[in-house]
Amino acid sequence: MSRDPSWRLLGQPRKGGITIISDHASNRVPDGVDLGIPARHLDEHIAIDIGVAAVADLMVAQGGADTAWLGHVSRLVCDLNRDEFSPGVIPETSDLVPIPGNVLDAAGRAARLARYHRPYHEALEAMLAANEPALILSLHSFTPSLSEHPQEQRPWHIGVLYNRDARAPHIALPWLRDQPGLCVGDQQPYSGHVLNYSMDRHGEGHGRLYLGVELRQDLISGPAGQAEWAARLSALCAHVASASGA
Repeated sequence: MSRDPSWRLLGQPRKGGITIISDHASNRVPDGVDLGIPARHLDEHIAIDIGVAAVADLMVAQGGADTAWLGHVSRLVCDLNRDEFSPGVIPETSDLVPIPGNVLDAAGRAARLARYHRPYHEALEAMLAANEPALILSLHSFTPSLSEHPQEQRPWHIGVLYNRDARAPHIALPWLRDQPGLCVGDQQPYSGHVLNYSMDRHGEGHGRLYLGVELRQDLISGPAGQAEWAARLSALCAHVASASGA
């Protein structure tokens, strides 16, 4: 483990279990990193997937998942769900907010990636290889609207994202659509063909069954919504794992 780990592990990994991976679960800015932005932005969607850490914690505590691998640095410090060669891995702007501390030279960029991005993915792969799960739940949240596109509202309660491997989504989507009152998005508000780095690397790259979901952050910003969605996702994961024969 690195001296300043960019992840936290909840629960106990086990072979054949359910593992949650949530790359954007923290708004932590480590010592020695100055983003140059007002502190209020660290509580916004540009810095963290609001609510996902609490949902993951509840799922593990209540037996809906065996373990949760949570990103432990803000996505503004290093976006762990992007390829290290992507400009957005260390974003210089996010939803119209400039991030002046991320305007780095090549050496500064390389040091940031070596400190957070590479250890995160190397340790994650080692954990998965030692404890091959039956199902990975890739857990994210999204904002109901973006400042840069205020006219585009996002009505979905949950979106299912995937790239080439649609095994789990084809089981999950009908189940979700049968739940009363849910507005369900297929490849919304994003496409997994574009934003799927962690699952491309650790799921599809190894043939592991995974389900990528995005929850609307206002639905999981408080304890009641977090508990509701933890229970729903636990039931969904159990269904997917069972129906897939995993």
